[in-house]
Amino acid sequence: MPAPGAGEERRPLLARRPRAPRRWRRTAAAAVLLVETLERAAFFGVSANLVLYLNSASFQWDGQQASRAALVFLGASYLLAPVGGWLADAYLGRYRAVAVSLLLYLLASSLLPATAFADGRRSFCGEVPTSTLGPACPTADCTRLSPTPYCAPTIYCGLLLLALAASSIRSNLTSFGADQVMDLGRHASRRFFNWLYWSINVGAVLSLLVVAFIQQNINFLLGYSITVGCVGLAFFIFLFATPIFVTKPPTGSQVSSMLKLALQNCCPRLWHRHPARDPPGTQTLPDQRSPQPGPSPQEDIANFRVLVKILPVMVTLVPYWVVYFQMQSTYVLQGLHLRIPNIFPDYPANSSVALRAQPRGYKIPEAWLLLANVVVVLILVPVKDHLLDPLLLRCRLLPSALQKMALGMFFGFASVLVAGGLEMERLQYVHSNQTVSQQIGKDMYYAAPLSIWWQIPQYLLIGISEIFASIPGLEFAYSEAPRSMQGAIMGIFFCLSGVGSLLGSSLVALLSLPGGWLYCPKDFGNINNCRLDLYFFLLASIQAATALLFIWIAGRYERVARGPTPQSCPSRDRG
Repeated sequence: MPAPGAGEERRPLLARRPRAPRRWRRTAAAAVLLVETLERAAFFGVSANLVLYLNSASFQWDGQQASRAALVFLGASYLLAPVGGWLADAYLGRYRAVAVSLLLYLLASSLLPATAFADGRRSFCGEVPTSTLGPACPTADCTRLSPTPYCAPTIYCGLLLLALAASSIRSNLTSFGADQVMDLGRHASRRFFNWLYWSINVGAVLSLLVVAFIQQNINFLLGYSITVGCVGLAFFIFLFATPIFVTKPPTGSQVSSMLKLALQNCCPRLWHRHPARDPPGTQTLPDQRSPQPGPSPQEDIANFRVLVKILPVMVTLVPYWVVYFQMQSTYVLQGLHLRIPNIFPDYPANSSVALRAQPRGYKIPEAWLLLANVVVVLILVPVKDHLLDPLLLRCRLLPSALQKMALGMFFGFASVLVAGGLEMERLQYVHSNQTVSQQIGKDMYYAAPLSIWWQIPQYLLIGISEIFASIPGLEFAYSEAPRSMQGAIMGIFFCLSGVGSLLGSSLVALLSLPGGWLYCPKDFGNINNCRLDLYFFLLASIQAATALLFIWIAGRYERVARGPTPQSCPSRDRG
């Protein structure tokens, strides 16, 4: 049944043919998934070795300066997501928002290979400043000023434009793809989100296996040129598939209306002091106003109530994101202090993660450590889509999106709990002076004689949690959001995951202060005098408490959404 205002919706040109419109819907969804795969390959190709790129001899940024630039890029790519969603809802529509974002992505990503060779750097950044010799520090506590990073304005402008484009695609391409399968049944969007997440991880595998390897072992010019090629190919596929896409015009975002209603409810006195800017003659009853495009005031109020119910569910998922992003930070740090087997026996022992440059071998990129989680998702998503979900659907036991999210939070809790147990075991070896030294890059780490393969359970659990928490979270945000706010709500969903990442970083910084569990001044980069196990157990406690809160909030939400219904026995239904 067409929705109100569907007369303005542009149906696919090829769908008018008499044969198999479902085939064109699936083709359109497949095109979206391919675009997502290429875009994610480009994103991870930019971010995986960004610190190494800026820390190289071409730019000579300090380690903390390069790390800060990478954190700014990753944080902005999540926090700017509501902006792209709002622009699509209010002005551009999802199709044009994705097209413009891909074009911006293509232009901004071209800056990285342009600065990867000397002539390009001189064109965009000027000459490399010559370092002058200064007097040595007379005392041990004198402050040394870090040199201003070379090419910093150009690099930061390019990274922020990239983050804006990536965040806009993240918030709009997801819902745009779901629009393509909306007519294929109520379970089509669930399957689409499963395969969307699978496509994201395929892009990550391609990027980490190929692009990161080329960047670290051949040169950055070729590596970043591949990322530009991925974006260009994604842009071409998106434009080429335009005739089979279902595109919807912008209906006007209700974000402004939501803010006005929130101000009216929270600060009525302030609102009456600053009334709306409508002329006096327009202060009429809602039914007496001239018809205008977009939602009516009654719809604004109804959608505001929906938003008030959705946001608590999404906010209570933030502690899960704190746990989830540990696999890119503290899990990797823990792995560096476990015995890493030597893959190439011809080289010196305990140097397999970052081998020294040799004529007969290449260095294994550190970015490959993230592949454990990616492989789990690639394997389990098809199993879930083709076996588990159909089986549960036939038995009428398929859980709702909120129930899956609660299950995902449980697996996240189990992951950090296992990580804490492994860390306790590792510290027992350390305190017994049973350590082995292993050189990784230019740094020496004193590791416990436990194999790094003992981390597989925690990576497996966090990968399972991602399938049950993140994918149903996308489905929930898309299906429950008001139609005129779907882009903005999807953006808020991704923004809150970025908030979880920043909260985790802030918690680590707080516990790294003198007296904190992660304060290790005598370790020189090692964590053998830290209590990382207590940090993991703290995260597990926070996750358990918020999971219980989430179950309570989700239960209330589902009861209100169902409304009063007569008693029934669905287990006896035959279908």
